[in-house]
Amino acid sequence: MRKSLSICSKIFISIFLLVTAFSGVALATPAEEAELEQLDKIEQELELQREWAKYRWGKASSECYQNYWVNYCIKSARAEYRKEIDPIREQEVALHEVQRKLRESLKNQEDIKRATERASPEKASERAANQREFEQKQKDAAARAADLEQRRKDAPKRAQENKSGTQLD
Repeated sequence: MRKSLSICSKIFISIFLLVTAFSGVALATPAEEAELEQLDKIEQELELQREWAKYRWGKASSECYQNYWVNYCIKSARAEYRKEIDPIREQEVALHEVQRKLRESLKNQEDIKRATERASPEKASERAANQREFEQKQKDAAARAADLEQRRKDAPKRAQENKSGTQLD
């Protein structure tokens, strides 16, 4: 338990340093992505610590039912569990705040990148070409539909002509 607290305190200090480092500095996207990966690893470590604390609490509470003073034992086990879980929860809250800020920064940078790509002359000419191509396809489809409709109208006439022209006597 003493070892896990020292790891917890190291993680909490590293998260605190990350929060203070990212408070006003806008990093390049690859650096932010690397930091986000690092924070994800820290989050996995905190989740592992949380699962172990939950395991120990479950084990201690189940052992309490073997004792005569069940409620007192469960209360003590729960207090011990809270001592373990509260620092982990504080670290998770700080970690999630940093992750949220990083993800927001990455999203903003991606939005800016997309906006500049949309505003580029190449994309504008590509959109215009796509629009012309779409309109041409619409005209072609309308012409095919009109031709099909005309052929349907002329079908009885063509059938009559075929009957009169192919008599075998």
